[in-house]
Amino acid sequence: MNRRKFLSTAGNGFGGLALAHLLGREAAGAPKGRPEFNGGLHYKARAKRVIQLFMSGAASQCDTFDYKPALVKLAGEKWDPGEKVELFQSNPGVVMPSPWGWKQYGQCGKWVSDLLPHTARRVDSIAFVASLISKSNVHGPATFMQNTGFILPGFPSAGAWVSYALGSESENLPEFVVLPDPRGMPPNGAANWSAGFLPAAHQATSIRVGTPTPVHDLFPPPDNGFITDASERDGLALLGRMNHAYAKERAGDSRLDARVASYEMAARLQLSAPRVLDVASESEATRKLYGLDDKVTADMGERCLVARRLVERGVRFVQVWSGADNGFPRRNWDSHENLAKDHGELGTALDKPVAGLLQDLQARGLLEDTIVYWTTEFGRMPCSQGSKGRDHNPFGFTSWLAGGGVRGGVTWGATDEWSYKAVEKPVYCYDVHATLLHLMGIDHTRLTYRHNGIDRRLTDVHGHVMEDLLA
Repeated sequence: MNRRKFLSTAGNGFGGLALAHLLGREAAGAPKGRPEFNGGLHYKARAKRVIQLFMSGAASQCDTFDYKPALVKLAGEKWDPGEKVELFQSNPGVVMPSPWGWKQYGQCGKWVSDLLPHTARRVDSIAFVASLISKSNVHGPATFMQNTGFILPGFPSAGAWVSYALGSESENLPEFVVLPDPRGMPPNGAANWSAGFLPAAHQATSIRVGTPTPVHDLFPPPDNGFITDASERDGLALLGRMNHAYAKERAGDSRLDARVASYEMAARLQLSAPRVLDVASESEATRKLYGLDDKVTADMGERCLVARRLVERGVRFVQVWSGADNGFPRRNWDSHENLAKDHGELGTALDKPVAGLLQDLQARGLLEDTIVYWTTEFGRMPCSQGSKGRDHNPFGFTSWLAGGGVRGGVTWGATDEWSYKAVEKPVYCYDVHATLLHLMGIDHTRLTYRHNGIDRRLTDVHGHVMEDLLA
């Protein structure tokens, strides 16, 4: 064999190995890395990843970002919006001002309450959506709607759709990761980050940051007396062969493909997860930026810091939850009894970490192609419930976006003088989802999946890109 023949044979052989690897990953249900950043699925992308911050329980817009002087001027008077008001679990009380004062921030002059002073200093990089509406004032359906676009269960979450559309940027980490509140799960639990009817491999991987076992069953128990590195390798190899054979006999069942892919991902996570979750390797300045030096902010700060470490290593979509649906005392934003106490504790725990996340992403050049999306299931009423609480308000609430091609220092839409109903440029989650997908190079009307005879999509039959929010 001459040199030319040898090089040709060797080159073709390595190409065959690479092809076999890619085909093997596809057969196992592992998403392909399509497309590359700036290729775009349908057109040039501005963003390649999303960090979603979800305030579970319904954060009050009129105590955070929706300043209404009328609530101060008419405090304690009968609330009369000019129509009958049906609330979730109470009758309308009196006009209730926010327990916090308000100030204007940034060049844009955005009013933000004193509950969130650190986030307030970042307003010039944030686009506020002040006219959101929900189709439900019940936590479960409304939480589904913000995550999946539907108030019913069984539909894929936004993160699963992004995973399905764009695939993986990293072979060693999942495309979609959720970081739940350590105090418990939100309403609907893991169904909020389900793959629904999409291939099961696109469901989120849940990581419990700050616990001794962040990923369940990733490593063998420390007190085992029989598992060795060699036996584990042999066992995984046998399991892989059995699962592939089983899946081959039952073609079309994506749950089997996902199981094979999950075992393979777990093996890679044994190496990658300890590194990505090791926030102790960060500088002292970075740890302070996220509030890890304060027990009040340390938990949310660690999860926001892990979110940054995940996206910079190729994870497409990360959800960070604030608040848990676990009854009393309140551990979420559902402030029916004492808003000052509940929102005060959660807002203080959240404020510095979120501001730190925005600052850190910007300093590292990551905010340019990372969307940070702050949201909640609905808002709260401008009148009192009892003497200190607020009831549910699906008619007008606020979310915000930053980075990834989003125009900062602007506000989309407005509510009425009470912060009760969206009256200017009202939108639903469909419009926010359409805008997120657009920034990632995806036409929301063309990202579809055939299910039960219907071409389903994240935005159902709705949604428009919010052009005024694009930089």
